[in-house]
Amino acid sequence: MSDPISNAAPAVHGLSPVDLFLQADAVVKTVMILLILASAWGWAVILDKEIRVKLLNRRAEKLIKSIQTELPLGHLAPSFAAVSPNDPLAQVYRAASEEFTRSSDLIYTEAQRDALQERVHRAANLASASAIGHLQSRLGSLATIGAVSPFVGLFGTVWGIMTSFQGIAASNNTSLAVVAPGIAEALFATALGLVAAIPAVIFYNRIGTDIGNYGKKVASFIGVFEIELSRHLSKKGERNGLRVA
Repeated sequence: MSDPISNAAPAVHGLSPVDLFLQADAVVKTVMILLILASAWGWAVILDKEIRVKLLNRRAEKLIKSIQTELPLGHLAPSFAAVSPNDPLAQVYRAASEEFTRSSDLIYTEAQRDALQERVHRAANLASASAIGHLQSRLGSLATIGAVSPFVGLFGTVWGIMTSFQGIAASNNTSLAVVAPGIAEALFATALGLVAAIPAVIFYNRIGTDIGNYGKKVASFIGVFEIELSRHLSKKGERNGLRVA
């Protein structure tokens, strides 16, 4: 008589991503969940930064041109008043314009004009550094995801393969049908690690370059503002009878 246990059909294991997740060991499943969450967070940061930087770049050229025709140094020009206060160029313009307003009563001599220009330059640079730093916030998480995710996935793979080998030893069955599902579940963890890491690394470098290029536009904006300010102060000095070198 044949043994019913030996004739029993082997358990069916699905190889779809959902099946591999559901059939995985608890530790491997935890690793997969962490990698899925890391990937979701990475894409949230990527989309936020990509959209924001594109909007800022589109707006920057228009604002840089506007400052050459609109320079009411006592208040925000209309083109800047309509911009979000979180815009880095608007923050720089506001900081420089407010510094000019606070010091407007002191502009009598050439030395005072030079000191004012230096203070405006420092105020603009401080506002620029703060705005660019805020723009770079959460960008470091992409670097962390890109560096750590492959190793987290590898840990899940090693753990899953160890579990599979323990199951083989316990069942004393080395059939590929028995080994394959456990190894597939383990390798799926590595795949998830790469899925999380590769976009994070690519977009970390891309967004970092885009922010660096935008920082150059902010620096150009400060330079244009200072040129217009110098021209404004020179005209005011001539009206006050001061000799302008």
